[in-house]
Amino acid sequence: MEKELSIFIDESGDLGDYQNHSPFYIISLIFHEQSKGITGEIKKLNDFLEENNLPNHTIHTAPLIRQEQIYKNMDISIRSKLFRQLFNFIRNTDVSYKTIVVDKKMYSKQVDMTKLITMELASFIKSNLSYFTQFDNIIIYYDNGQIQLTKILIAIFGSLLENSEFRVIAPNNYKLFQAADLVCTLALIKNKLLSGKSLTNSETKFFGSAGKLRKNYLKFFAKIEFNQKVKQHL
Repeated sequence: MEKELSIFIDESGDLGDYQNHSPFYIISLIFHEQSKGITGEIKKLNDFLEENNLPNHTIHTAPLIRQEQIYKNMDISIRSKLFRQLFNFIRNTDVSYKTIVVDKKMYSKQVDMTKLITMELASFIKSNLSYFTQFDNIIIYYDNGQIQLTKILIAIFGSLLENSEFRVIAPNNYKLFQAADLVCTLALIKNKLLSGKSLTNSETKFFGSAGKLRKNYLKFFAKIEFNQKVKQHL
């Protein structure tokens, strides 16, 4: 049987100029080995959505936390349950992740940010070729959200991993893409805290405090970072 690796990619922010409300551009990559089934966990998440009158709902973590867009009139108790269900989905599936963080305060030109992303992604793949080359097929899933990132992904994966294939997807069709969205959101909040900023009012209301955020969520994600989880099994 062929071995297949799925990589779901999402981003937070953009490659525009630094602004207080947009200090970072973050890319998340979720890695899932297809031999490790997640059908049961997908069903649990779908059942929860059905039970709460949200069939086929796509969870968008950032507006969920900020009570924006479709979550504007949704009570915090339901929003918290949605977040925890997606978090539990990630916790109960055998996945790992990698994030690339661009501190936009350090770069004045988009071309320099693009160069950084390209170099970091290429370095990551080259450093872990022994892992990636064990798969017969590597499928990269992205929604073509930003054309600059699409070009980088096609160029890097295409040149370094000949067994890779790029697929454009709709977020509502893949729970692991929604998981990548959650990883991006938490990585953004984490890096804002590391830069000396505090939680926003909406984040404090949602998580309780920075300490609770670290204890309840960030501590777990530190354990499933690619270099922590995957490399120890090589």
